[in-house]
Order: sequence, then C-alpha cells, then structure tokens
Amino acid sequence: MFLVLVLLSFTLLIGDGASRPRNVDVGAIFSVGTLHGDVTSVAMKAAEDDVNSDPSFLGGSKLRIMTYDAKRNGFLTIMGALQFMETDAVAIIGPQTSIMAHVLSHLANELNVPMLSFTALDPSLSPLQFPFFIQTAPSDLFLMRAIAELISYYGWSDVIALYNDDDNSRNGVTALGDELEGRRCKISYKAVLPLDVVITSPREIIDELVKIQRMESRVIIVNTFPKTGVMIFEEAQKLGMMEKGYVWIATPWLTSLLDSVIPLSPKIAESIRGVLSLRSHTPNSRKKRDFVARWNKLSNGTIGLNVYGLYAYDSVWIVARAVKTLLDSGANISFSSDPKLTSMTRGGSLNLGALSIFDQGSQLRDYIVNTKMSGLTGPIQFLPDRSMIRPSYDIFNMVDEGVKQIGYWSNHSGLSIIPPESLYNKPSNRSSSNQHLDNVTWPGGTSETPRGWVFPNNGRRLRIGVPDRASFKDFVSRVDGSNKVHGYAIDVFEAAVKLISYPVPHEFILFGDGHKNPNFNEFVNNVTTGVFDAVVGDIAIVTKRTRIVDFTQPYIESGLVVVAPVTKLNDTPWAFLRPFTPPMWAITAAFFLIVGSVIWILEHRTNDEFRGPPRKQIVTILWFSFSTMFFSHRENTVSTLGRLVLLIWLFVVLIITSSYTASLTSILTVQQLNSPIKGVDTLISSNGRVGFQVGSYAENYMIDELNIARSRLVPLGSPKEYATALQNGTVAAIVDERPYVDLFLSEFCGFAIRGQEFTRSGWGFAFPRDSPLAVDMSTAILGLSETGQLQKIHDKWLSKSNCSNLNGSESVEDSEQLKLRSFWGLFLVCGIACFIALFIYFFKIVRDFCRHNKPEEEAATVPSPAATVPSPESSRSKTLLTFLAYFDEKEEETKRRLKRKRIDDHSVRPSRPL
Repeated sequence: MFLVLVLLSFTLLIGDGASRPRNVDVGAIFSVGTLHGDVTSVAMKAAEDDVNSDPSFLGGSKLRIMTYDAKRNGFLTIMGALQFMETDAVAIIGPQTSIMAHVLSHLANELNVPMLSFTALDPSLSPLQFPFFIQTAPSDLFLMRAIAELISYYGWSDVIALYNDDDNSRNGVTALGDELEGRRCKISYKAVLPLDVVITSPREIIDELVKIQRMESRVIIVNTFPKTGVMIFEEAQKLGMMEKGYVWIATPWLTSLLDSVIPLSPKIAESIRGVLSLRSHTPNSRKKRDFVARWNKLSNGTIGLNVYGLYAYDSVWIVARAVKTLLDSGANISFSSDPKLTSMTRGGSLNLGALSIFDQGSQLRDYIVNTKMSGLTGPIQFLPDRSMIRPSYDIFNMVDEGVKQIGYWSNHSGLSIIPPESLYNKPSNRSSSNQHLDNVTWPGGTSETPRGWVFPNNGRRLRIGVPDRASFKDFVSRVDGSNKVHGYAIDVFEAAVKLISYPVPHEFILFGDGHKNPNFNEFVNNVTTGVFDAVVGDIAIVTKRTRIVDFTQPYIESGLVVVAPVTKLNDTPWAFLRPFTPPMWAITAAFFLIVGSVIWILEHRTNDEFRGPPRKQIVTILWFSFSTMFFSHRENTVSTLGRLVLLIWLFVVLIITSSYTASLTSILTVQQLNSPIKGVDTLISSNGRVGFQVGSYAENYMIDELNIARSRLVPLGSPKEYATALQNGTVAAIVDERPYVDLFLSEFCGFAIRGQEFTRSGWGFAFPRDSPLAVDMSTAILGLSETGQLQKIHDKWLSKSNCSNLNGSESVEDSEQLKLRSFWGLFLVCGIACFIALFIYFFKIVRDFCRHNKPEEEAATVPSPAATVPSPESSRSKTLLTFLAYFDEKEEETKRRLKRKRIDDHSVRPSRPL
C-alpha cells in the first residue's frame, strides 16, 4: 500500500511538472542608448534574476525576458512586437513611446497579449479602447493635474506649452488645458516642436522661443524628452529667457535626466537654474533602499537610477506574479492560430499565419490588473479604471547647490510639504489654506514669485477704448475736438496705472461720434472681439457684461435712482404742527384728558384740589394734565396710585417731547420737499412716462426687471433734456445712475431723488477675460481709495453745485412726521396703568362703601308702624344714589360721619340688665 501511494504521488508530480513550461517568455521593447532604455535594461535584468532566484516561485518554470532594441524607430518597434507575438510571448513590456503604444495596442487586442508600459503614459490610452494595454505608472493625467494646481497655487492665469509633436506630449498638453480650464486658467499659446528623434539642430527651437519671447505670458511648460529639453534651456539662456520674470516648469524628463546623468555638466546646470520639475513619488522603504544600494553594481556605474528603473523592476514582478497565479490555477499556457490572419496569408507574401492568439491572454490580463503587492515604487494596485492607486509627485527646484525639494503633490490632498503617505489616513483637505510649498528660487536668482506675464515685446501700445460722450462730459470727453481725452474716469485710470510696478504703454481710442452717447453694450463687446485691449469710462458693472469681460474693482459706487420734480413746503406760522400727524395729535390730546380724568377719580375723595364746583373740577383736570409735562413735582401732591400713573405718563410725555423736538428741528433746518413720486414702487404703479439716458443699461433693466412697458420709456440725451422733459411734463420721472443724477441735480434745481437706490453696482474698467492687468488695476484702485487720492479726483471733477442740496430729501409726510404707529406701545402701557389704577381704586371704594352702608341697612330693617315695603327697583336706585353720594363725599367727612354715628348709636343703646 505504501509503495502504491509513493508511486502514485511520483506520477502526479511528473504529470504536474510536464504541464508547466520550462520557460515563460516575456518580450521587452525599448531603445538602447536612450536614457530610459539604458536604465530599463539594467532594472529588468535585475528583476528577472530576482524572480528566477527562487525556483519554487514559478513551480520550476523560469521567467525569460527577451529584449528588443527598437533604435528609436517606429517601424522597428512594430517588427519587434510582431516577433514576440510570433514566438509566443505571454506579455510585452513596452513600447517606450505613446505613438507606438497606440499602434501596437491594436495587435495586443487582436492576439490577446497583455502589453505593459511605464513610459507610454498618454491619458488617451483608454482601457475601454485598448483593454490589453496596461499603464504600470501613473497616467500623465495626474501629472498635468499636479502642474495645474501648481499654476493655480502661484496665481498665474496664462501659460505657454512647449512640446514635441507626438501623441504623448500632445495629449498630455490637451489634458493640461482641460485641468487649467477648471481653475480659470488657460494655455494661451502652444509652441509645437518636431519629433524628438528628428531634431538635428536648434533652429526650430530658437524660432519658437523667439515667438514666446514676444508674448504676454511668462509661464512656460516644457513637456518633451531629455534631448530636446536640454536644447530648449540652453537656447533660452542664450536669448535671455532664464532671467527674472520667467517661470519654467519641466515635466519629469528633467528629474530623470538629473537622476541618471552623474555628474551633470556645468553648462546644463547653469541653463536650468530656477526651473521647477516633478517626479513620480516613490515612498521610502527598505526594499527600495536595498535596490538603490546594489544599483551601482548592477549598472557597473555607467548610469544613475531614475524612477523609471523602479517602475521597470516592478513591471517585471507584476507579470511574474500574474504568471504564477495563472500556473497555480492549473491553466496551461497555449497558443492557437488566428483564422483572420491565416486567411490573409493565403496567396500573399506576408506570413501573418505565424502570429498566434494567446489562449489564456484574457485570464493573464485579469490577474495583472488584480495585482496587489508592495514594490520598489510603493503599494501597487489598479483601480477599476486601470489607473494606479495613490498617484503622487515630488516637486523640485533647480538651485545653485543642485536640486531642492520644495514639496509634494498627491491626488488625495494636493500640494503639501508633508510626504503623501503620512496624509492618506487623514480626510482629504483640498482647501487653498491647506496648500503649502517651500520657498522657491526663481530664474534670475529672485525669491519673489513672478507675476507670470508682461506686455508683449512687439512695440504695440495697449489700445484703450474711451466713449466719445455727448453729455455728462465731466466723466470723460474729447479735448477741444482733438483725439485727446480727459475727465474723471481718465484721471482715475492714469492715477492707477502710475501705482503699477511696471510700465503700461497705452493709447486712447475714441468710440462714438460725439453727437450722441454710444451704446455701452457694443462698447464693451469690442473688448471680446479684439478691437480694444481694454475700455475705460463710465462703464457700469452689470451681470450681462461680466459674462464676457473682467472688470476692475469699482472706482465709484453707482445704482439706479428715480429723480422727479419736487415742490418745497412753504414756511408758515403753523410749522410747529408738522412733526405730528393729525391722528398723533388727536391721540396725544385724548391721553392728556384720560390721564387727567384718571387722576381726578383717584384723588377726588382725598385731595382738596379736586373738589368744589364742577367747573372748578374740570379746570383742575385740564390744568393738572397739561401742567404735568412741565411741573413734574405735582406728583408729590397725589396718592400712591396717582403717583404711579403720573410717572408712567411722564415717561411717555418725555419720549414724545424729545421726538417732537428732534423732528421740529429737522423740519426747520432742512428743506422739505413734496412730490407725487415717492420712489420706484410709485413709478411702477403709475401710468406716467419715464425718461432714461441714451446708451444706458437703465432701459433694458426697466423693461426686463421692472416690467415697465417700452411705450412708457422716453430716451433723453443730456441734462438739459432731462430738465426740459421734467418741467413740461413729458416724463413724470427719470431713471438713471446715481453719479449722472448727482451731476444733473448740481446744475438744475427743482428736482430731487425720490426713494432709495434700487440697484447696487459700480463703475469699473473692462479688460479681456482672465487678464492679469485687471487684477493689478484693481489693486491700484484700492490703493487710490486708501490714500484718499480717489476722493481728490472726485472732488476735482464732480463736487460742484448751483443749487441748495435737495438730493435725497423726502417729503415731510414720508420721513419727518411722527406717526402714531411709532408710539402706540407707549400709549398702550399708559392706558394699562390707568386701567389697573382705576380697578384698584374702585375695588377699595366698593369695599369701603359696603362696610359703611351695612349699619345703615340694618337700621333701616327695623319696621315702623306706618312704614311701607319699598319695591326692588327703588331699592337699587336708592343704593346707586347712595354710592354716588358716598363717592362724591370727601373721605375725611365720611370718616367723621361714620365716627359720629357710632357714638350716637352707643348713647341710645339700652343698658344691659344686671
């Protein structure tokens, strides 16, 4: 039995070994003699040896990397791929360029051969289109996202892209443009160079650099290859483009060059000083340190290790692990002929029938994309979209001492001076306040961040459009028929330009014929069409215009207001009555009487001042009520309840009196105006016609926003037309912007602003979208405001008046009169106090009356022989009359009478028998 089991196990082992191939072939296509090719060759050979150093890893099979030198030739690259597919390679590592990746991916799809590349990182190599092509390094999509965030971090808005005309560079720049657009930035110019392999002299590079030198943007992205990149910086230095003001950002080709070429020549080092560059971030680990330590031995010191060497090593291990999983699953590695290719071979000279389909290709591909391992480049895992997990980059600055790392970028948390792996366990925070980088030494040796743009060095001045106004010429106008201009807006613009730290050469171009005001919407549109580089004048910042241009900070506040004819209220001897409305006077007088009556009720029985003939008592009530506001000491002559009522009433009187005094003072010192137009609401509800200034946005606003019929609107062209139309009743009111109205009212009297501004805006200068000059001009305008210079310019042009100040005054009925609704709370409190005092007083009176009247009732119950029984009605009447008499009687007399009655009762009472 034992022998049988041993023989059976031996047979199974022999069978299992027979099913595994002796060698598993993997093709590798790269160009020997190139920076990437030489590093890749050494790294892949090291990975092959490490995989095969453990025979049990592949169960007795060996991984064999078959290399092919493409010699930087596209045709040879295709031939190499066909050769591998003919010799039954299970996978291909390569090609080196995205151009070839696009071509060879079609072959990989047809023959089910997985193709892995860590250098062809074109974002357009979609796994949906090319399911057998796998990028084993982060796609350039993330690289361009990092560069876009770097540009946004420093506040630049325009960049220039300099790149080779190949798929990888071109599609990378396209991805950069998309990322910048989402951050309100843009690529203003694309400088395209020939393919890296065909550039034989710097002539083409110099031509593009000269064009760039004449442009506005000074932020240049260099997305190319080491050979072309070195030539670019050498020629840029000769042209003076590595001086202060320029910004150069190189993609990872530069860091790969610095890592691989040791030492770097002084000439190259000098030409790249101040440049920023990025490199794929690989976390520090023991495995990485060990590989770096053995690199010199592996490469014989001929080339330095760059990040692509690490990715090449990991790519071999990715394939090896997938092959191991495939073999461990019991699958056999087999190939079969492709019927399509076989039919094409018949009768032809091409032996396409030699190409075979990898039967387990789809299975091996799935094992590859499901890989989870820790490599030299860190954790390796593919997301569902085939992108690498946790893409991140190191950011470097080229300085005199060599290379200085200024921070990191990761797709998790953006820009940071902390390594990305320490942030992955924390929530993502992409806020601007959480983005940080170390200080940078820029080209020219300056530490001040360049503003990123200058005026084009082509001798052309900025063409500044200026409206040739027919009215309100204090804001901007032509000087005596010449092409020169002056005015408030011009002075503000010139003063702001002087505060900018760089020269702004410009010339003013008039827009309009001077006979009528131009249409300002058309005026602003000329900025978008390139007719003007900017427009300056009395230009309102409204929503429609902000969609097509960028405005500076407003240099004057504005907004639509209503101006209408007004009449001045005449001064009369009865002006003192104006502070109160008639209801207010009536309620106040009524409360004087009410309070006096309450005090009379409370004091009538105890206070001699409130007794006597009715005429005297009425006079006392009136005198006491009205004298209370002048003689507060009168409260000491009344009872506690009366004193409480008087104190509350005095408080009310004091508040009303102070308000009355303030209102009367305002009435007597400020002109009071009256008009049927109270504001925009009155204007909308009326049927009167409304004037507006020709060319102003007020017309469209009244039609679109206020729903005023166009037939009610009357265009007017000048302040004089305003006055004439208002005086003769052509229009009931005029709607215009506040600065125009203020200037109009300073010259023409009898009109005033009615109500408040019903829009809020301002005037600014318009520039093309994303113009950096608009930002600098805004800063300058704020500086003018803070120093008071803006107000001085305003006073020079706009502070004049031929009329007394009617601006903004409202009619006495609208503002100065004190209305009842403002004081009803005070009257309510006073009324409640009176009611409570009366309630307490009457409760006390009724209680005392009942006690006083009880003995009399008892006495009345003793019948006499001749007495008759009274009816209930007469009894109630008698009681009421008795109560009124008791109420009218002075309290002291009541007490004396009650005391005397008690004595009389005691004297007539019979003595008690002993």
